[in-house]
Amino acid sequence: MKEILNFLYEHKTLDRNAAKKVLTNIAKGIYNHSQIASFISVYLMRSITVEELSGFREALLDLCIPIDLSGFNAVDLCGTGGDGKDTFNISTLCTFVVAGAGSKVAKHGNYGVSSACGSSNLMEYAGYKFSNDESKLKSEIDKAGICFLHAPLFNPAMKNVAPVRKELGMKTFFNMLGPMVNPSFPSRQMVGVYSLELARIYAYLYQTTDKQYVILHSLDGYDEVSLTGPCKVITRELDRIYQPSDFHLPRYDPGDISGGGSVEEAMKIFMDVLKNNASRARRDVVIANGTMGLQACYPEKSLDECLDMARESLESGSALNVFKTLMEMNK
Repeated sequence: MKEILNFLYEHKTLDRNAAKKVLTNIAKGIYNHSQIASFISVYLMRSITVEELSGFREALLDLCIPIDLSGFNAVDLCGTGGDGKDTFNISTLCTFVVAGAGSKVAKHGNYGVSSACGSSNLMEYAGYKFSNDESKLKSEIDKAGICFLHAPLFNPAMKNVAPVRKELGMKTFFNMLGPMVNPSFPSRQMVGVYSLELARIYAYLYQTTDKQYVILHSLDGYDEVSLTGPCKVITRELDRIYQPSDFHLPRYDPGDISGGGSVEEAMKIFMDVLKNNASRARRDVVIANGTMGLQACYPEKSLDECLDMARESLESGSALNVFKTLMEMNK
């Protein structure tokens, strides 16, 4: 690792094979925590390259425990996190909106690192029992329309990194990797990213796959459609800026969509949204992101059609019923 660090400290970059080898060695426990922290810190000071991110991604996919959900043509909806915006769990709520609209969802998630409550914190608090048992997960996605894939159960090799990430407490390149390494290899995905640069890297990498994707980045820094300003949207078919008015929704202030400073608070907001008891701003931002999740599932549908589907799912109680069914199966 000393040679690798000296190489990187000279402002040089790794090629794909070298990046893959380093991350594989990290996963195997070959390096100590100080060395891992030093390696991670390089990418806090400079941008990651496409070659490096691609190599890291290949390493994690090679090391993961795969699960076959191909029969469901599922979609994943997640964000990189790390935008520092302290919003409530928007992407997690969107999974239930999309499932309530009739699409199958294989949600990949983890505990929060740079936030107080990640999707795994929320689901665990709600009573969901994490598992990598394929029969359990297939039963859930079949009956409830959704299953949750808790990242550590499918990539146990990354246990060497978890304590380092927790101690650092800030976004790292592992935030970038999270949405890319869903062990069910979904054919459809909506992913929110925390920078425009990362949106372009994701688009470049996803263009080389057969995945149907929607990549989101709000230009004021959110890794989702925030409705606080314009949002960059990249798909296989388009690359454009959406304004809140494109969703027929108002523009909101950042404070309108903040919240979730603790797991308890996050859970209350989560249930308020599903029960249509939340503020209009919180409901609207979930509907807007649910709309983009449905665009990943149905690229042939118009934005307005997907918007209507997302609103109907939330306001009719379908999204809430998906949650209730899933929780009932985890008693």
